[in-house]
Amino acid sequence: MDAPPRRRSIARLVGPAALVAAVLFGAIGTARAHEEYVVDEEREVAAGEFLREALTDPLVVGPLLAGALVVLAAIGSYLAVRPAQRDVAAFRAAMREYTAYVPWLLRISIGIPLIGAGFGGYFISPALGLEARLLQVALGFLLLFGLATRLVALLTLAAYLVGLAIDSVLLLQLEFVPGTLAIALLGGGRPSGDHVLQRVAGASGTVYGRFDPIYDYARDFQERIEPYRAFLPTIVRVGLGCTFVSLGLGQKLLRPGIALAVVDRYDLTAVVPAGPELWVLGAGLSEVGLGLALLVGFFTRASAATAIGVFTLTLFALPDDPVLAHVSLFGLASALLITGSGPYAVDGWLERYGADRGADEPDADVSGTA
Repeated sequence: MDAPPRRRSIARLVGPAALVAAVLFGAIGTARAHEEYVVDEEREVAAGEFLREALTDPLVVGPLLAGALVVLAAIGSYLAVRPAQRDVAAFRAAMREYTAYVPWLLRISIGIPLIGAGFGGYFISPALGLEARLLQVALGFLLLFGLATRLVALLTLAAYLVGLAIDSVLLLQLEFVPGTLAIALLGGGRPSGDHVLQRVAGASGTVYGRFDPIYDYARDFQERIEPYRAFLPTIVRVGLGCTFVSLGLGQKLLRPGIALAVVDRYDLTAVVPAGPELWVLGAGLSEVGLGLALLVGFFTRASAATAIGVFTLTLFALPDDPVLAHVSLFGLASALLITGSGPYAVDGWLERYGADRGADEPDADVSGTA
């Protein structure tokens, strides 16, 4: 029997998506790191040598294993007991009230960094000193106002991909891919210029409605794309997960020299009495683990909240790190707090398993936005 059309269409996306992921992760080794925003030079440390020495040091391996066991024990205990289910349900219901603002949240998360990059004299990432002021400021303001939103989002994605082809350092802002794709899927939402113009064009007897050239086409397109809005959380969490894995590998585990330089510059071993190797390995493995949790949709809201905490700590711990470089990450993580995991996530299986055991079933995750 043939597969349903929707399943076949999804299957056709798997191959290209896997190819894109392979290309992105293949470029990790050449990407520079967020740490380059705050240090000028890195230590000459080979990744293989660093990992070999660190993983044979009991003072490094011991705390890492202990931390992993604590995390696993906490997750296992929660799944076994499932405490505060009514609180979880109430939280999700509260998050659902913000659903209409997800398009606006995503627009400002990409628009503000674009405007900052334009006036700052760099291209998307502070690590790429390529000035494109007019382009970035124009795209940024159009996203903020929500004018021609889907088209502008796709143009922003195209500009990012061109920049990535020029310099792989733009992998530092990999979150621009899921961010712009999510905006292109949702459109401007409310509040936005697109929404206002659409309402005026659709009102009976308006002068603008007689001259608007795209109202009918836009309405038909929205109807065709409506079934795919359910995949918004999937796009955001997979993209954010890939970003975390890329940063954890490219910044720390595969390039420890730059991370060790940051530890030295800010004397982080005095903040937490741990060796530099433990700092680098702990941070790198934590980012990779968090990224994988987001990729598979495991405790998605908790992972998103953890990501926001990581960004916040980074801003306080590294005062020289440009805040605008993290705005898009904040926005995507905040969107996941609202939407939850979406389709094709471990969370969905865990909820069904909890319901089968007779636990209070939480409110369903938000899968799309108006």
